Amino acid sequence: MMKLLSYVVLAHRLHFTQAAEELAIAQPALSQQIQALEREIGVRLFERSSRSIRLTSAGQGLLVHAERVLADVDTLVMDK
Repeated sequence: MMKLLSYVVLAHRLHFTQAAEELAIAQPALSQQIQALEREIGVRLFERSSRSIRLTSAGQGLLVHAERVLADVDTLVMDK
């Protein structure tokens, strides 16, 4: 679940350092989580350069679904 949350935060921030700060983790750990998620689902979610990051079309497509999953989990936890 943490990888999915990390992906969503990074997708909104489009900045590794800012996303890592929001998640209260180190930037290398965030990078590793994103790389692991990309390996698990078999697609690149972000296009990276030395100065910028942007969502790929697959990354854009996943974002709505990932946000829904996280919202559903929040709902389930609050209903307990």
